[in-house]
Amino acid sequence: MKMNETMIFPTLEAVKEAQKSIENVVNYTPLQYNARLSEKFSANIFLKREDLQPVRSYKLRGAYNKIKNLFNEGKTSDGIVCASAGNHAQGVAFSCKQLQIKGTIFMPVTTPKQKLEQVEMFGGNFAEIKLVGDTFDASKNAALEFAQTSGAAFIHPFDDVQIIEGQATLALEILEQQKENIDFVFIPIGGGGLASGISTVFKELSKETQLIGVEPKGAPSMKTSIDNNLNTELQEVDGFVDGAAVKRVGDLTFEICRNALADCIPVDEGKICDTILQLYNKDAIVLEPAGALSISALEEYRTQIKGKNVVCIVSGSNNDITRMEEIKERALLYNGLKHYFMVKFPQRPGSLKDFVLNVLGSNDDITHFEYTKKNSRETALAIVGIELSSISDFNGLKQRMQNLGYFESYLNDNPDVLNMLV
Repeated sequence: MKMNETMIFPTLEAVKEAQKSIENVVNYTPLQYNARLSEKFSANIFLKREDLQPVRSYKLRGAYNKIKNLFNEGKTSDGIVCASAGNHAQGVAFSCKQLQIKGTIFMPVTTPKQKLEQVEMFGGNFAEIKLVGDTFDASKNAALEFAQTSGAAFIHPFDDVQIIEGQATLALEILEQQKENIDFVFIPIGGGGLASGISTVFKELSKETQLIGVEPKGAPSMKTSIDNNLNTELQEVDGFVDGAAVKRVGDLTFEICRNALADCIPVDEGKICDTILQLYNKDAIVLEPAGALSISALEEYRTQIKGKNVVCIVSGSNNDITRMEEIKERALLYNGLKHYFMVKFPQRPGSLKDFVLNVLGSNDDITHFEYTKKNSRETALAIVGIELSSISDFNGLKQRMQNLGYFESYLNDNPDVLNMLV
């Protein structure tokens, strides 16, 4: 028997039941028209604001639906356990406190401190955190082992039919809120639970809508699997978009998404960072990297969405403020406004002054400088980071550096070195 023949798939009827089950806990979040983005893309852009949930992400929908069903069936006497990079953990913790169930939550050691504190706050005395491994997958393996030894019910973050049905309630709200036809929905993808839920509803109630999955460039597990026509585990992922950095999507979510998505596209992490800053500075919306995925993909579809009705799922806002400097740095690099060089400085007084006066443009700014004077040499190397006001200033800067003998190498093209600096 084929795998997809043994699976239990979500249904529209079950999604409607889930909506009733969670309605007293989950917010009916707004579908907001965004004038700035609409003007920029010559389209009607609406943001589904799941960042306004009590736990600041859509994950509460699926977690509460799953746990409440287990509770009603008397299957939570030994507690529950989950693994999560953050938002699922918060949804589970919140649900445990609401239903007064003991929960054990496994999280990667790399989880931002802000998300750890949020889990503790939402779960109170009903949630215990265990930090294991550097990735979600390592935490998941530890959680599954704990479930086997303790008898606790495992709450999967995405590959579970009741989790998917809970997430799908978001799609019911969208269709209730938007009376005109929806041409495109852009959906962030980590493990695929949200995309699977939205697909379940739209394939029944709005077949003409094109569903576009969006993944971080450093963790394109769904796109890779669809391209291979096989659920494929990535060898490694970039964990920067921690809410969507999954090596392998779910078997169930893969089966649903590969048949339902019109497209699945990767977005550069630098573009995501630029989107976060734009939304913060221009719309007063604070998002985490995964929460900005869907909006970051609009540029890729600029031509197709012109004149259309478009919904972007804003999936979460659990961003640690200490990450903002890195977010700004990645955005500057992506936009060609931040550049790192290895620079040769003559070992004589005044060489730095000459560099500033004769190499830098009037609007260029040194933002990084590492240099150690070595008296035994005629020249010494320095790592210099320069921020430009316009990308068009780069060629002139590099040319002056070369003409005056300061240039040694350009570091932006060396990912290993750049990762040490950013």
